[in-house]
Amino acid sequence: MANLRTKLRGLGCADMTINSLKNKSSDNRRAAFNVEKPKRAEVNYCPQHPKGETVESLEKERAAILSEMTKRNNNSVVSEKMENTFSYRRQEVLQGQPMVAHFKSRWPALFTEREIDKEFLQITTKPLLSTFFAELDQYTPRLIEVFRGKGGTTGKKIRGHMLAISKHDSIHTRRACILKSLCTYLNEDYEKLIKEYLNTDSKTNSCMEQTVMGVYVIQKEGAEPEDEPEDIDVLIEGAEALTGLGNIAQACALLFGLIYCLNLSYPPELKSTFEVFQKLLLNLDGQRLSSKVQFLKNKLMG
Repeated sequence: MANLRTKLRGLGCADMTINSLKNKSSDNRRAAFNVEKPKRAEVNYCPQHPKGETVESLEKERAAILSEMTKRNNNSVVSEKMENTFSYRRQEVLQGQPMVAHFKSRWPALFTEREIDKEFLQITTKPLLSTFFAELDQYTPRLIEVFRGKGGTTGKKIRGHMLAISKHDSIHTRRACILKSLCTYLNEDYEKLIKEYLNTDSKTNSCMEQTVMGVYVIQKEGAEPEDEPEDIDVLIEGAEALTGLGNIAQACALLFGLIYCLNLSYPPELKSTFEVFQKLLLNLDGQRLSSKVQFLKNKLMG
C-alpha cells in the first residue's frame, strides 16, 4: 500500500500529495495526526486539476479573475473562471490552511452569496441556500411545537426569543427566532452565533475584532421590531467575510457555507447547532447523529 500511495503521488493524485510528509512536517508523528480527509460528507473534497491545467496556468487564471472583477456586468465571466479554478482554490485551502483575510485578498470573488452557493454545490453536490431555507421552513411548525413544550429556564429564554414573532410575523423574523431558539434548546448560547448591537454602541468594533466566527447584526437605536437592521455581516477570525446581507437566516446559511469552502472546524460552543444545520437541514451525513441531535430529530419526527 505504501508503494501504491507513492505511485499515486507521483502521478499527481491531489489527496496523496497534500498528505505526504514533505507537505506536512519533519515530525512524522505530528504529520500522522494531521491527515486531510473528508469529515462532513464532502463529495469533492480534494479534486484533481482539470485536464491540461497546471498550477502555473491556474494561477494565471486566478490573476485574471482579479482583473475581470474590476469590470462592470461581468459576473458570468468571473463565475466561469471561478468554476475552472475550483480545484486550485480547494487544494490551496487544504494544503496551506490560510488565514481568512489573506485568502479573501487572493480570492475576493468567492466571498459573495452567488459564489459561496456554487462552491458549496461543487463540494457537496447540494445547493446551499435553497435547501437550507426550504428545510428550515418545513421544520418550523414542528420546531415551534417542540419549543413550546420546553420548560424551566431554557423554555423561558425560548419564549423570549419567540416574542418577536407576535410583534412582527414575517418570514425573516420567524426564521431568525427559530435559529435563536434552536441554539438555546440545544443548550448553546445563541449570542455566540448571532451578535446584536446598536449602531451607537462604542464597543462594537473591539468586539468584532475578537470574534472567531459569527453573524453581526447592527440595529438602529430606537428601531421597531419590523424595521430592517442597519447592517448584517459575517465575521471569521475577526475579519469581515461578508457584509450587507439581507437577513439573519441568510447570514447563518452563508456562514455555514464558508465553513465548508474554507475547510474550517465548527466552533466547539456551537457544535450541536452546526450539526443540525449539516445533518438535519442539509442531510449531509444525516445517519450519524450525536445523542443531542438524535433526540431533537426524534421529537421532530414524533
